[in-house]
Amino acid sequence: MSQPVVERSPVDEGRDAPLIELRGVEKVYRTGTVEYRALRGVDLTIAAGEMVAIAGPSGSGKSTVLNMITGIDRPSAGTVTVDGRRIDQMTEEELAVWRGARVGVVFQFFQLLPTLTALENAMLPLDFSRSVPRRERPEVARRNLGLVGLADKADNLPSELSGGQQQRVAIARALAADPPLLVGDEPTGNLDSATAVEMFDLLQRLNARGSTVLYVTHDRDLAARARRTITIRDGVVD
Repeated sequence: MSQPVVERSPVDEGRDAPLIELRGVEKVYRTGTVEYRALRGVDLTIAAGEMVAIAGPSGSGKSTVLNMITGIDRPSAGTVTVDGRRIDQMTEEELAVWRGARVGVVFQFFQLLPTLTALENAMLPLDFSRSVPRRERPEVARRNLGLVGLADKADNLPSELSGGQQQRVAIARALAADPPLLVGDEPTGNLDSATAVEMFDLLQRLNARGSTVLYVTHDRDLAARARRTITIRDGVVD
């Protein structure tokens, strides 16, 4: 029987402290002599403990904002501060270490390794970061699979799991280092509507136990399930 996601409650003090702060963020992509301004001076602040949706039409810049916050991409101008650190000033090596410890990322297409079991996929970030002793890693991964309702699927390969179950494994993997920030880039975009609702129920429960949750979606109904929605249009906050 899977364990309910009720292990801890968010600390009310500090909920108003900014976990994420973007100031004057611009992003220009260049191909030869052609320039494309994806972001045009974005300012936004997200407090610790919030659940926030970033919404907008295709090409609006919402995924680019997410890439700024996770350090996957760098701004052309402006500042990006996450968890008290200016990540736009970090080296690539510093970013990799920081991201592994402080951010869990869930992608649209799961990105599970097909030859590894659910347990091994959920354990993978710990093997890379070596932040947990080797003998303790399976226990941590099993606990996270329990949190997402897949304690009984630890030994299954991704091909033996449904799409929703694979996305749950991806969330368990994102939780490996117990990061304060969990982000999703269209995390339900590859799921049917019923499974997408179940996935958001899970994200809401994770938020209730203390995780700050930030996700990108073009679906208005799914965006409305967050406590706050930030709309991006033509590279600016609407």
